[in-house]
Amino acid sequence: MSEFLEYSLLGLLSGGVMALIALSFVLIYKGTGVVNFAVGEVMMLGAYIYYAGAVTFGLAPWIAFVLSLVVIGLLVVGLERAVLRPLSSQPAVAVLMATIGMASIVHGGVEAFWGGDTLSPPTLLPRTPLLLGEVLIPGTVLGNFAVAAILIGGFLAFFRYSKTGIALRATASDPVTAATLGININYSQRLTWVLSGLVGTVAGVLIASSAGLSPLLAAAALSVFAAIILGGLDSILGAIVASLLIGWVEAVSAGYLGGKSRDIVPYVVVLAILVVKPYGMFGTRTIERL
Repeated sequence: MSEFLEYSLLGLLSGGVMALIALSFVLIYKGTGVVNFAVGEVMMLGAYIYYAGAVTFGLAPWIAFVLSLVVIGLLVVGLERAVLRPLSSQPAVAVLMATIGMASIVHGGVEAFWGGDTLSPPTLLPRTPLLLGEVLIPGTVLGNFAVAAILIGGFLAFFRYSKTGIALRATASDPVTAATLGININYSQRLTWVLSGLVGTVAGVLIASSAGLSPLLAAAALSVFAAIILGGLDSILGAIVASLLIGWVEAVSAGYLGGKSRDIVPYVVVLAILVVKPYGMFGTRTIERL
């Protein structure tokens, strides 16, 4: 029983960072209707900027973390103006292909500049473990979950209660009506891209500071697709719930069936649920009239 409890807690806690990555995807899809394939590379680049600030320039970890957010925010604004906005009137597939191209450029640039070796950024959070009876929770896992929970809670409150958050929701729901009500569509979509980049950077720094940093970090975003599809591509709540569920399934299956089952069992669960709920657990069902 204690083993099951330990696996369950570790899985749910690791699902918190997964929820951050899923949130980065959902923000873009909900706001623009585009699946952003550059999320992983933004995560990776943000983590490398954090490493450069903390190790190369000797900044305090929290200052290096803020620096990474600022740099990624400015970079996303520049890319939105130069690449994404000119494509806004084109089919969504054009923007999707643009994100794939940007991902390839960032990935190649990072490997050319920093190489492919695994680096060890300084820890951003305390490593002191928490002992709950016979269950030992690593401090980094607990800290990462706490940061993810606070950030996700802040986003939920932002979208529900702030004027800007309501404007973003209105733009995502019906851009034409939002524009007639005086909402600046270009600003709303730009802010959506920036928020997605910042969330991805936080997730990347948390993962890198606890598990090491290499270009392979970008692949962590692709593994979250199961959670996004399961929760519903346009549902923030769905991304959170599905990430926690898949984190739990991965940890329990790996604990009892071995590490390789981590790559199989969660997808079997996703397929089983999608047979019953093809739009995801919380996704919006699209009805087409012929």
